[in-house]
Amino acid sequence: MSYKSVSMKTLLEVLIISTKLGLTSFGGPTAHLGYFHEEYVRRRKWIDEKTYAELVALCQFLPGPSSSQVGIGIGVVRGGVIGGIISFLGFTMPSVLALILFALVIDAYSISEVGWIHGLKLVAVAVVAHAILGMAKNLAPDLTRKAIVLFGMSIALLWETAFGQLWIILLSAMLGFFIYRSNQEKVDSVTHFPISKRFGALCLTLFFGLLIFLPILSEVTKLEWIAVFDSVYRAGSLVFGGGHVVLPLLESEFVSSGWVSEEAFLGGYGITQAVPGPLFTFAAFLGAVMNGWAGGLLATIAIFLPAFLLVFGALPFWNQLRRNNKVKGAFMGVNAAVVGILIAAFYDPIFITSVLAPVDFVFATFLFSMLQFWKCPPWLVVFTGVIGGFILQSINF
Repeated sequence: MSYKSVSMKTLLEVLIISTKLGLTSFGGPTAHLGYFHEEYVRRRKWIDEKTYAELVALCQFLPGPSSSQVGIGIGVVRGGVIGGIISFLGFTMPSVLALILFALVIDAYSISEVGWIHGLKLVAVAVVAHAILGMAKNLAPDLTRKAIVLFGMSIALLWETAFGQLWIILLSAMLGFFIYRSNQEKVDSVTHFPISKRFGALCLTLFFGLLIFLPILSEVTKLEWIAVFDSVYRAGSLVFGGGHVVLPLLESEFVSSGWVSEEAFLGGYGITQAVPGPLFTFAAFLGAVMNGWAGGLLATIAIFLPAFLLVFGALPFWNQLRRNNKVKGAFMGVNAAVVGILIAAFYDPIFITSVLAPVDFVFATFLFSMLQFWKCPPWLVVFTGVIGGFILQSINF
């Protein structure tokens, strides 16, 4: 199906269904994939099981928000390039609008120091700790990848430079390339997507062009909005392993530069757990804290643009890429490294700026147990964190 042959009825259907998912999909990227499977594969049969599995595999290999990229890919299968864009808008904009509104409320009423914000910071402790365990189990199952996790964590904590995480990713990709290059897995199926290789090549060229050109443009112009776009675009381009990994990249860009305070950053990250949709929409909150609606929308475009360019660019070449065991080995190394980066981010800034007393640690452990052992939905954990923050403040713990 090409986008030229897609009817308005089909595109409207894509928008309605994706918006419904954007309003109800709580729980992070893994949960999102479950919602997608139920809605798109089982109920509506827009794609079959094999195609869905192929699409999920591709998006796990690419940097960026995996669930958003799967949603874009499903939109492409259903309605071409336009369908992919509409699917993204439906799934993402509800949380973007909610987070921008929250940022404006914080700015208008100066509530960044109230107790419930501290409660949200402790929610962030629990959520990221829960994400680390889940990702470590899936992405570092053997001793070699556990060693790469340790390498990534150590370098991220001990070598805090602007390009430290980029070097971790590159070195881990090289390790994975050499260690797992003989890992054999036969691939027989072929998935067809309605995007030409020429358009795909153009998108990939634009992706790398912006990655190289934006820092130069930011340095030459000295304009703040270009600097923000560059920083957020780089964060969206270099994140492997899911939405939580974008946290240290955004923290290094927004907090270290003084654009956003540590309190606002962690408070916003906590409230992001309470809204449905992708965690990358956290960038909308940060942009809105800086410059209202315009800043929020600018940051949203910057954080998700790499995802679009990579999905549109990779889909036409996926069948060749997935047969290359060396490429798959490199990604295995990268996926393990991002677990280490996430552990480093858990320690600094999340843990050391949120857990300030024994009672904070006790409450954070309770919130973690709600996620890990009692399998409570994230919105309930966030609600508990808000109420707990009020209580801790009122009794002066």
